[in-house]
Amino acid sequence: METRALHALIRFGLGRRGAEPLPAAPQDWLARQLDGPDPDIVMPALSTPEAATTRNGLLALRAQRAQRAAKDPAPQANPVQDLFRATANAAFDTLLTTTTPFRERLAWFWLNHFTVSTRAGQVSALAGAYLREAIRPHVTGRFADMLKAVMQHPALIAYLDNAGSTGPDSPAGKRQNRGLNENLARECLELHTITQAAGYTQTDVTSFATLLTGWSIDLDSDTPGFRFRPATHQPGPKTLLGQRFPEGQQGGLEALDVLATHPATYRNLATKLARHFIADTPPPAAIAAIETTLTRTNGDLKAASLTLIGIDAAWIPLTKLRTPFDYVIAVLRTLDLPPANRPPAINAILGGLGQSLHNAPFPIGWPDTAPDWSAPEAMLRRIDWAYTVASRAKSLDPAATADLALGPLLPPATRAQIVQAGSQRDAITLLLASPEFQRR
Repeated sequence: METRALHALIRFGLGRRGAEPLPAAPQDWLARQLDGPDPDIVMPALSTPEAATTRNGLLALRAQRAQRAAKDPAPQANPVQDLFRATANAAFDTLLTTTTPFRERLAWFWLNHFTVSTRAGQVSALAGAYLREAIRPHVTGRFADMLKAVMQHPALIAYLDNAGSTGPDSPAGKRQNRGLNENLARECLELHTITQAAGYTQTDVTSFATLLTGWSIDLDSDTPGFRFRPATHQPGPKTLLGQRFPEGQQGGLEALDVLATHPATYRNLATKLARHFIADTPPPAAIAAIETTLTRTNGDLKAASLTLIGIDAAWIPLTKLRTPFDYVIAVLRTLDLPPANRPPAINAILGGLGQSLHNAPFPIGWPDTAPDWSAPEAMLRRIDWAYTVASRAKSLDPAATADLALGPLLPPATRAQIVQAGSQRDAITLLLASPEFQRR
């Protein structure tokens, strides 16, 4: 039972936090985390949780724009950077202290599925709100609702340049000689929903892009946020995957419903869930089980998650290599350092290991298989950081910490190396750098 409880904490969670009690019924413990509304994120760095909103992000962008227009050579503050830093710190606090780590893992899994990246400048002000508003409320809801929420969120619209996408035959298109931007449509088809396995064509991409014209951002009103702009929307009905959709915002919403419930979408989602939680090459039966649940429930993500934790293959020995994000969070939960003794600038640590927050290089998101993270130099950077952070854990007993973190998952030979290490710091480093700790 201890082994199964540790599997629940490590494979499906974020790693055991210090000496937190092991769940007596691990699968039930995971299932209970899917009940009720999503717990709001911890926001000690902000005055209220409501500070992490799209409205505040867009107001920060507006203030930054005003600073630049005024050509202030030395502005007193950068409102976008300040908001990003505060929401990032709040996210880390939540990850390190949450009592619902499976639900937290699911939120970050879906965030990566619908990646936005600060490599597009406006995203820095909106990424925290995107996670809070478009992802979290739908982690245990219908995939179609999450899809519509993200597609109408200013963070994704800004990242994929849809705000200026204009129907060539719309009033604005004729007046300004502007045209389509296909980024949002293409990534929705290729990555978020049906994938190329569904056999869509370039004509489908272009038609879908016309359905999404007018889906934009209002930065200047008293209530900044998503806006549908009829003047930039391509008039007339459109055809996508052989189906006709009306003009206006409703046509885009209806198209998203079709894409969200397409059999190829369910196959895509099932494969990604199984790959993330079970194995780099997941068993076909595991994919089929999740896909069947999604089909039967019309895309119910809670039902899919319950199916996932009920698959026998999901409880096999840990084989998934932790990404840098997973690894840093697991280390800090294992050490369970007092807040004053945690390493500062966690996002800088992640950047040094190759995975800084909200900064994926491409719309496909961060990779999820071992070859992408296991290069020798990358593993050496982990070991170097493990030695650095071990200096903050001087009060911990290495053997006891190893037993708490991994218990029977730690081979006797590895435990012996930890016990026989030359110093307490070396022993903690050996635990954190061990192959067993690298896995989930």
